[in-house]
Formats: sequence, C-alpha cells, structure tokens
Amino acid sequence: MTAKGLPTIAPYALPGAEELPTPRAPWKVERDRAALLVHDMQHYFVRPYVRDVDPMLGVVRNIARLIGHARAHGIPVFYTAQHGNQDRRDRGLQADLWGPGMSDAPEHQPILEELAPAKGDFVLTKHRYSAFQRSNLETLMRVRGRDQLVVCGIYAHIGCTLTAAEAFQRDIEPFFAADAVADFSREKHMMALNYLAGVCAVPMTTDQLLEAL
Repeated sequence: MTAKGLPTIAPYALPGAEELPTPRAPWKVERDRAALLVHDMQHYFVRPYVRDVDPMLGVVRNIARLIGHARAHGIPVFYTAQHGNQDRRDRGLQADLWGPGMSDAPEHQPILEELAPAKGDFVLTKHRYSAFQRSNLETLMRVRGRDQLVVCGIYAHIGCTLTAAEAFQRDIEPFFAADAVADFSREKHMMALNYLAGVCAVPMTTDQLLEAL
C-alpha cells in the first residue's frame, strides 16, 4: 500500500459463522429497534476489488439481502456517500493519508447500481470516517425510535469500525454484518471483527441478522 490512495485488494474468503469472535456485549438485534447503514458502497471505494469473486461478490450479495429485508419490514435504510472534488480544507487530515479522494465522475461517485437507494431511504453526505460526523444520522434514528444500528459496507477496519464505535458512544447498540463488509485484506477484516467484539459491537453473519430481524 502506498502512503496515499487506495491499495490494490486481493481476493479473500469472507468469514463464516464459526469464525466470529464472541462479543462482550449481550445485545440482541430487534426489528423494531434497528436501522441499517450501508457504508460507502460507491464505485470509487469498490474499484480496488475484483467484483466477481469474494470478498466483493459475497458482500454485494449480502448487502442486497439486508436492504431487501429492511425495506420489506419497515427498517430504516441509511447510506453514506462522499462527494467528489472535495475542497482540501473540507477534506482535512484525510487528504494527508488518502490524497484528494474521488472526483465527481460517474465512475467514482455513484453508489453501486445493484445497491442503489430507493424512495424512502436516507443518503447521508460522508465527511469523515464515522457516519455520525457532521450528519444528522443520530437524530434521524432517534425520531424513528431506533437505538440499534446494523453496519455493512466498506472498509471494515476504517469507516465501518469507527461508525460502530461512535454509535456505541452515543448509546446506540451496534451490530456488524461480518460477511457484508469488506476490507483491504482478510487479516484487517478479522482484526476489525475481533476489536469490535471486544469493546463495542456484536458481529453477526447476514443469515443470523436476517433470522433475528
């Protein structure tokens, strides 16, 4: 990986239920309390992956299943999406690590077509790693009586983890869709799951989440 910009990401196998770490938290996800967050599934962030193999093949399929289930059962669906051509002053310290980021080109900014937001979904402008930063995500959840957040998308150990950690700090119970997130490598993917299970969230497979919801 270079100092700036995204790495080239080699295919790797998604974790199965038997590989999930045991969470410290006792929470159980509930349909009437949960919201779904689809994190940064824009073409720019997906482009380092090979689309027709895991992890991205399975991740897109599992996110689509979660979205379909949420819409069918009245669970709010939120998306994060960065804007292209960010001003350097607005991009802040992220530019030091990742460079200028995406442009507003159609091959960068849009969310994947197969996961595209529908009428009634919420698209939040993404400013920093956590989806809660400079957004009204918490307010939109609270007014709908939602105090649990299911996180899926990319990248597992960066924005997805920090969103889950901030949810916890706002007394929103985070659940992490372990096979509906992708990362730079399987090592970083598992690192994220182990960290979250130990301090602030409950990792679950898509099948487990769908059954519970």
